[in-house]
Amino acid sequence: MAYEKVWANNPNLNKTELRKLQKDGLKIFEDIPYYAEHGFASIPQEEWDYFKWAGLYLQRPKEAGYFMMRVCVPSGILNNEQLETLAGIARDYGRGLFDITARQAVQFHWLQIEQIPDIFDRLKRVGLSTAGACGDITRNIVGNPIAGIDPDELFDTREIVREVYEFFQHNEDFSNLPRKYKISISANVYNTANAEIHCLSFTPAKKVIDGKETLGFHVKVGGGLSSAPHLAQTLDVFVTPDRVKDVAIAVTTIFRDYGYREKRHRARLKFLVADWGVEKFKEKLLELTGPLPSKGEDVQKGWNAGYFYGVHPQKQQGLNYIGFNVPVGRLSADEVFEIARITRQYGNGEVRFCNSQNLIIPNIPDKNVDAVLQEKVFKRITIRPKKFVGYSVSCTGIEFCNLAIVETKERMRRIAEYLDDHLELDVPVRIHMVGCPNSCGQRQIGDIGLQGIKMKTKDKGMVEAFEIYVGGTLRNGGKFNEKLKGKVDAEQLPEVLLQLLTYFKETKLPGEAFLDYLDRVGLETLQIELDRILQQLSTVA
Repeated sequence: MAYEKVWANNPNLNKTELRKLQKDGLKIFEDIPYYAEHGFASIPQEEWDYFKWAGLYLQRPKEAGYFMMRVCVPSGILNNEQLETLAGIARDYGRGLFDITARQAVQFHWLQIEQIPDIFDRLKRVGLSTAGACGDITRNIVGNPIAGIDPDELFDTREIVREVYEFFQHNEDFSNLPRKYKISISANVYNTANAEIHCLSFTPAKKVIDGKETLGFHVKVGGGLSSAPHLAQTLDVFVTPDRVKDVAIAVTTIFRDYGYREKRHRARLKFLVADWGVEKFKEKLLELTGPLPSKGEDVQKGWNAGYFYGVHPQKQQGLNYIGFNVPVGRLSADEVFEIARITRQYGNGEVRFCNSQNLIIPNIPDKNVDAVLQEKVFKRITIRPKKFVGYSVSCTGIEFCNLAIVETKERMRRIAEYLDDHLELDVPVRIHMVGCPNSCGQRQIGDIGLQGIKMKTKDKGMVEAFEIYVGGTLRNGGKFNEKLKGKVDAEQLPEVLLQLLTYFKETKLPGEAFLDYLDRVGLETLQIELDRILQQLSTVA
């Protein structure tokens, strides 16, 4: 039986909500064959937004008729047939571009409406989907990329993620949410799924129940980034693996029925959680799930930020997983085909994507490790990246995205290479660059966050520029980075970062991480140095 749209008579619904009352977003899948047959010109402009439910955004400029597409990859895990299918789509339709996103999905560019039905057919044949990759719906479920092979996980979460993902796929009971809705599920003790920045997260925990130690999850709700970032808060419940789907359905139901639909910028779950508080939210959750035990023991030990570089032994004796750097997450179709061949030749064909925009090849026998590392493709995509290239993350930017106001992807790569050429550090510094406040590149959790803006100058008019934020982390519950005063012309950004990081090198303790350094010296120390650098550069100019 269809659910009741309890918000339907709200007189203050925004325009998007009124449209969604008339037509569910998933209905776009029924319309696409017609549009593909009749061409881009046949698509009414008012229908453009619906394509998000099919994982499609119009690229910049929208009128040119090219689409960006995201494909859901739950936990970032792909088998060989799936990987080759994705590589083929990039080669045949996407001008060879293959991007790994900061939420373990795959992103294509340059697609045209006439090609979409064939792409959907290819994806369906290998069990992949774009449904929910965008839109006001449950997005790709982020998980532990080494689930099932991970010595640091409480238990294997692959089937749990798959069960939750499949429940929400093409489910019209949950395809009209107030805004996008992000879930993470991981039992890794180093928070590989970035729990604190998701709407709903399941994190590893244990609890003694009836005299027996039981493994399961704690639940966090209300995280999210964008222009008003919130860290997720922990509910006083303990969830056994068999109840994860029930709890996910219940939390999603609360968001669907009580989430705000008046103003789009207030429509994320984080605002409802902030207004209700965790106690009221828990009470409403238990009304839907029935009794749940109270919290147990949180077993998380820290945060690895999604980095797995190098060769690591798996749970399974004699097998290894190998973590590789993909600079700013961008691969070519040819490289993906090569990786697919290598995984098939030396392992079991799998590849796994990380939320750091990198990849892992699992299930490599001890005897095959050296042969894998000798493959030519792993000269660029390396297990030992330099410090800055290896720890840089970027959103899509103005190259393709209509929301971005500056160029990011290639700029971040060039800046990272410049820093590596001019500076050596004994610790990595994570740099996240975003082209707008939506923070697809997760600027708020970087050691250094770079947010694109426009800046008015005397001699050049409006130019691309950046604000600098420092001190983001998800360890110990998380803390978002803080803005340093001052706007930096994009052309000067490489030199500004070089001087700022050189100062860090000269004043840090041996082996001292950036976050620890900042805790020791304080934000004002870096502010004074940035002021000096900007003053010097303005004098030179």
